[in-house]
Amino acid sequence: MTRANLDKQPHEVAEMFDGVAERYDLTNTVLSFGQDKGWRRATRAALRLQTGQKVLDVGAGTGVSTEELARSGAYAVGADLSIGMLRAGRHSRPFVPLLAGDALQLPFADATFDAVTISFALRNVVDTRAALRELARVTRPGGRLVVCEFSHPTNFTFRTIYLSYLMQSLPAVARRVSSNPDAYVYLAESIQMWPNQRDLATRIQEAGWTQVGWRNLSAGIVALHRAVRES
Repeated sequence: MTRANLDKQPHEVAEMFDGVAERYDLTNTVLSFGQDKGWRRATRAALRLQTGQKVLDVGAGTGVSTEELARSGAYAVGADLSIGMLRAGRHSRPFVPLLAGDALQLPFADATFDAVTISFALRNVVDTRAALRELARVTRPGGRLVVCEFSHPTNFTFRTIYLSYLMQSLPAVARRVSSNPDAYVYLAESIQMWPNQRDLATRIQEAGWTQVGWRNLSAGIVALHRAVRES
């Protein structure tokens, strides 16, 4: 799977991320110029987690985002489709709870978590609305959702520069640092084709979430969408 306009079947997504697992965290830090750390902190803050609460981190990969969520004092569990990513995470973060799980069929009972989040993974799910409904299923009524995902810069000039970086510079940098640089061509295209901030907010609301809002990070390169599980 190398083209963003192909259906993203779960086994293809898993295989793609298996191929980048070895140096995934390093590659993300390099490609984002270190901003990924701030995005993870912003996600944790937006969830408003409290000590003793339970939070699910879907698309957790190696667990770097799950580890950040646990800094709040909440019990954070990470789930991911890629066994390769989970294996890398268990090696580097042995104390972070990580398990295999498909965003479309999570292995948890209804209303298990006080909060759920998915970072940079929703656009890789074959059915976005179904994934958002599944996240709602495992969240208690009144619980919170935060989606951290690449989005659309609001300034036209900056957006032009950013898209040029995505399609030209990003694959070149990935060839130097990634264990599977071809996967980043797909990732760049998927970012370009992803809905804008308002359209994603509409999808979240249609999936049964309320009080949907968002704020831009890094001039709109990333957007944090927040919502509440309807009672």
